[in-house]
Amino acid sequence: MNILVAGGAGFIGSHLTDILLSEGNAVICADKLIMGDKNISHLKKRGDFKLYEVELADQAKVDQIFSENAIDIVYHLAANSDIQKGGKEPSIDFGDTLLTTRALLEGMRKADVKKMFFASTSAVYGEMPDVELTETTGGLMPVSYYGGAKLASEALISSYVSMCDMSAVVFRFPNVIGPRLTHGAVFDFIRKLRKNPTELEILGDGTQCKPYIYVLDLVEAIMKLTKEFMPGEVVYNISVNGSGTTVTRIAEIVVEELGLSNVKFNYTGGNRGWKGDVPRFSYDISKVLSTGWSPKHTSDEAVRQTVKDAVKVGM
Repeated sequence: MNILVAGGAGFIGSHLTDILLSEGNAVICADKLIMGDKNISHLKKRGDFKLYEVELADQAKVDQIFSENAIDIVYHLAANSDIQKGGKEPSIDFGDTLLTTRALLEGMRKADVKKMFFASTSAVYGEMPDVELTETTGGLMPVSYYGGAKLASEALISSYVSMCDMSAVVFRFPNVIGPRLTHGAVFDFIRKLRKNPTELEILGDGTQCKPYIYVLDLVEAIMKLTKEFMPGEVVYNISVNGSGTTVTRIAEIVVEELGLSNVKFNYTGGNRGWKGDVPRFSYDISKVLSTGWSPKHTSDEAVRQTVKDAVKVGM
């Protein structure tokens, strides 16, 4: 099949692109390469891989991609994935997330492409610390521009599914980590400790606790649940089995894997790292587990493996 991966040069998108190609598909990767092309540089000479360096909020350019390629499925992973960055400038989430969704859906409508996968987020639920979040939990009130743009994108997708007889699979997942990671607590802690191995600044009070999913586990779920597209839209919460990992525990794992000792942790205080951060939540993943998929890593194991991956590449 000919598959368009929007955001295909990014952290998750590049891993997905690798797997799609390994299974005999042709991949059209569309990305504005904010982080460069290092994640897909090994693919550039392949005949079954095509790269468009493009602003995906630009409708004319998106329409051109559809007109030049007979696309069967769209995997939409194009978005701002850095909540802190978007929190400082709302236009980033509006442009890189919501407007890219609109442009891709319009491109699909005009080209009569019927199948989409969308990478959403647990941030669409907002802050509900005492609620076990299921796919049908109501009263969604995002507390970050990032979550708001993702929820608005979900609403647009739902309307296009209904109006244009499309099929969509939507994944709502929390923190994703692993090889090619570019931001987040694990990345920041490694970077900080490389500069100063004696002390580490930790945002908040360290008790913030979230589930972390390993990127290859996530990609495996994407592949499994998009083998066939059923009519309409289906939404899955995707996460790990068991509890999440506290920020302090992340710091401890990083210290252990870097072979350090006697590192002083300096907490900035408060119950969250930054405005828009959701310090803890409870996720029900029984729906996706019922499909036969399950993650290979727990949250702590995902963190530890991510640090090992980083050390291996000399980060």
